Amino acid sequence: MFGVTPDRLRSTLVTISRFALILLGVALGAGAVIWLVFAFWRIRSGVQRRAAGEAPLRSRRAVVWRDPGPAESLDLAAGPGGRDGAPAPPFRFMEEHATGTFPCVSVRDARDRVWRVKWGDEVHTEAFATRLAWAAGYFVEVNYFVPSGRIEGVDALQRAGQCISQDGGFRDARFELDEPEVVKHFDEHSWAWNDNPFVGARELAGLKIMMMLLSNWDNKDVRDVARGSNTAIFEHRMGRDVLEARYLIIDWGAAMGTWGSHALSRGRWNYDAYAAQNDQFVLGMDGDTVLWGYKGQRTADAVTDIRRSDVRWLYKYVGGLSDDQLAAGLRASGGTETEIAHFTRAVRARLDRLKDVAETTVEAPARS
Repeated sequence: MFGVTPDRLRSTLVTISRFALILLGVALGAGAVIWLVFAFWRIRSGVQRRAAGEAPLRSRRAVVWRDPGPAESLDLAAGPGGRDGAPAPPFRFMEEHATGTFPCVSVRDARDRVWRVKWGDEVHTEAFATRLAWAAGYFVEVNYFVPSGRIEGVDALQRAGQCISQDGGFRDARFELDEPEVVKHFDEHSWAWNDNPFVGARELAGLKIMMMLLSNWDNKDVRDVARGSNTAIFEHRMGRDVLEARYLIIDWGAAMGTWGSHALSRGRWNYDAYAAQNDQFVLGMDGDTVLWGYKGQRTADAVTDIRRSDVRWLYKYVGGLSDDQLAAGLRASGGTETEIAHFTRAVRARLDRLKDVAETTVEAPARS
């Protein structure tokens, strides 16, 4: 009727079937490759952890959170280091670091403090995300965004040569304080989301919420040590005979953009992408359990076991932050006025969503 013979129709169907089988084979092959890659990294991580043994902690007290005080009293522009803790020029070059995703060097400042100086896509993100996590009561490394400066004594740079001019000048850098008096346990001696002293506690649930609030998709832990753990334990001396083990996230750079389950869907420091996922931040409730839209490196560990009472507890501390405080933190992180305005609105929208959950009255008993 349409000029198509039965033989031609059969031939066409065979061709389509073969093409579909090829596509299926490619998809299954890609899935198998991805599975094998993840299996390799998991096995390698397990071997590294077993070889390293348990973290040699000397502390008897483990903490993951401390009361930050009234929200309105917090200076997000200064952050955890305070205004007096900022890097003090002149800066003297010490060494360049070959590892890490982005160029990085160590310098000594005028007050004889050592700083790790990094450039790249994460400098704004780390500066702001650590300030907001600190304002919520969580431990972070002291860092500052430095818009410009000069490093003296620079010599024979590799990757950092693209970030530091011949006369030592630089722009848009993140300075992270290196505290030699603190005993730091990284990588094989860090901690896992599902294995730490705070599993089931509201403080750990709150840290998960902050990670999702900031869209930090890179939530790898000690189980991923072969690829790099983003958790750590820092032992601080609190008195003559008192050591405190602080559990913290040490990398907040993969935030303030798009979360996602694979690399192509993830981003950093993009206010449009961040705001576009606001509706997915909190998906709803299942009884007293909060449902989240977040996807990251370890999605299940992030989104499970968070109750309405946990949101209510956390909101007591972050809910009081004003838009002016958020804007000050963003400005201190090197944000443009456009970025500051858009990010402030988007973060406020997520805080308001937490408020909606917190103010719902029907709930199970709160955690102790």
